[in-house]
Amino acid sequence: MKGTISRLVPDRGFGFVRTVPGVPEYFFHRSDLVYQVEFDELRVEMAVTFEPIQSPKGPRATVVTIEAA
Repeated sequence: MKGTISRLVPDRGFGFVRTVPGVPEYFFHRSDLVYQVEFDELRVEMAVTFEPIQSPKGPRATVVTIEAA
């Protein structure tokens, strides 16, 4: 699935990905990033791809990678 980073919380190591307006955002933790991606590289509005799952706490993005420009 494709989306863009909507929010980052660097001091806690997590953020959120937005796919389309009106749809709940997907939570991700730094541990959900693929091994080539460093959390410090991420920026709000950056395009990413991810695997969506439904966790007990809501939508979650796993296997998060940066979209090639």
